[in-house]
Amino acid sequence: MTIDCALTVVGSINADITASTERLPAPGETVGGGRLSRSPGGKGANQAAAAARLGARTRMVGAVGPDAEGRAMKQALQEAGVIVDDIAEATVETGTALIMVDAAGQNQIAVCEGANAAVGVDEVTFADDETVLTQLEISMDVISELAARVPGYLVINAAPALPLPAEVVDRADLIIVNETEYRLLPQLESAKLVAVTYGEHGSALLSHGRQVAFAEALPRTPVSTVGAGDAFCAALTIGLRSGLTGEAALRAANRVGAAAVMDPSARPDFRRFDHYLDASTTTSKEQR
Repeated sequence: MTIDCALTVVGSINADITASTERLPAPGETVGGGRLSRSPGGKGANQAAAAARLGARTRMVGAVGPDAEGRAMKQALQEAGVIVDDIAEATVETGTALIMVDAAGQNQIAVCEGANAAVGVDEVTFADDETVLTQLEISMDVISELAARVPGYLVINAAPALPLPAEVVDRADLIIVNETEYRLLPQLESAKLVAVTYGEHGSALLSHGRQVAFAEALPRTPVSTVGAGDAFCAALTIGLRSGLTGEAALRAANRVGAAAVMDPSARPDFRRFDHYLDASTTTSKEQR
């Protein structure tokens, strides 16, 4: 199929510092024997990189600091095929995420927002046919502004789970969460379309709280789950905006997420979106 998605991602850009250990420490406990790695991250940047590698025309709106990490984060996005002209340079350091990952791929993450607090869209123009994907690692004021200004299709990955203004919930064309976030945000039961991921139990689309599509997960033993949700968000958005039915888009997004958990990086080098489709895929304009 032809990928038909001009996508702008508005969100966070982080430098990830990851410690891989046999198990995650309990409160107050020190766990030794870890392996340290540094890599590009941030929910927004991860989603933009995934979308570009999957074949969408993707630009990133965000902010980095005037430091070596900021320059490296922009370069990594460019290498993934993302347009970086709308990434601003803030006066504070580039955002940083401190990550711990255990042998089963489970993780704990602490984020220091840094330059992400300076993300704004005052000077950004959005086209009528443009899809905008954002997350909650940036200011809620920016999310509200996107809800008011974006003329096209607006997707919100409501992570981390924070209460959304009612007008944002009403405006969003699609909200993406995991099952924990969905439980923490009961207001999403009134949203027009919500995608919920259930880990090994698959994913679903809900309209005003009623399930309208479901797809099984692919069985995998994760290496790391850090970038899986971001990859799912990018793939589902591309699938729906390219005309796939809800079920077909979920199946493709589940496959992309399954590929992501088998890679220790938060930014796997995905194949083109077509690779994750099955032969029975049909298209529909119902989700547009």
